[in-house]
Order: sequence, then C-alpha cells, then structure tokens
Amino acid sequence: MSDERSDAGDGDEEPELTHVDETGDVQMVDVGSKPDTERRAVARGTIHLTESTIGAIRDDEIGKGDVLATARIGAVQAVKHTWETIPMCHQIPITNVDTDFDVRDERVVLTVAVETTGKTGCEMEALEGVTTGLNVVWDMVKAAEKDEAGQYPDTRIDDVHVVTKEKQRPGESADD
Repeated sequence: MSDERSDAGDGDEEPELTHVDETGDVQMVDVGSKPDTERRAVARGTIHLTESTIGAIRDDEIGKGDVLATARIGAVQAVKHTWETIPMCHQIPITNVDTDFDVRDERVVLTVAVETTGKTGCEMEALEGVTTGLNVVWDMVKAAEKDEAGQYPDTRIDDVHVVTKEKQRPGESADD
C-alpha cells in the first residue's frame, strides 16, 4: 500500500502524510482544486497453475465455464468498484478498461489498463482489476488445481505491480 506524500521540503523534514489530518485522524485527500487530467494506468500480475489446468483453460474444459471471459468481467467490475473497497480512494469516472490475458505454459498473465479524465489517478483501479481478475481465474479452476489433500501446492498469484502511470491535461499532446 502506498501513501501519497508531499514533495515539499528540503529533505531534512519528515514528509507530510496527506491521508492524515493535524490530529492524526485518517482522511480522504481533497482533490477538488486539482484540474481534470487525462490519466492512464496499467497493472499486471500472474497466476501460476499446473500445465493440465492451463490445457483445460485453452480447451475450454473447465466445468464452471469460460475462465477468461468470467475473469475479464470480474476485472472490469473490480475497476469500477475500487472506491468501495479501498477506503481512501475517490470515486472516479472510468472512461475505458482493457484486459489482456497471456496464457503461457504454467501461468496466466493478466494486464489491465484503466483510463479516466479526472482529478486523481487510476493506478489503484488497475491493481484492483488485476487482483480480482486473477482471483476469479483461481476460483474458476480451483477444482482442477486441488491436490489429493484439497490443497493448492502449485497455485499462486504473484508479481502484481503497476507497469505505467501517465497523465496529461486535455488538449495537450504527449510531446508538450
């Protein structure tokens, strides 16, 4: 979890925590005076699965249904509802969500790109899309992934991270 911190100061002072008021109470950051900006964030993560499960995903042989289509819906829903699950996130207007699944030999890599025009970024929305999308994959394939003891020794989600975060004022080109 990351804190938004002020860039002010000469390096000798403690950074100002923007999600805490003067009495130490947690607060949402006031972004009302910030200009609307076109923003885009891309996040990525991986779920590791057995080769047989990957084969069943590719051949559409998972009993619960189409794994990637269901995970795509889950990822988009998560993006749209991020503000409801992360306490200090603002509700932002989502203008676009792209999901890309790269099915490899023993893993599925999910990339989620989120776009908005507003006063605050959308990297948390991209991260929520990735983590929920990968959790949906796990839920869809868990019967195939369980071992004889009902455990998941080969299944894990990792490497969830923000790949890029971009912003520009409407009307500006990326070269401005």
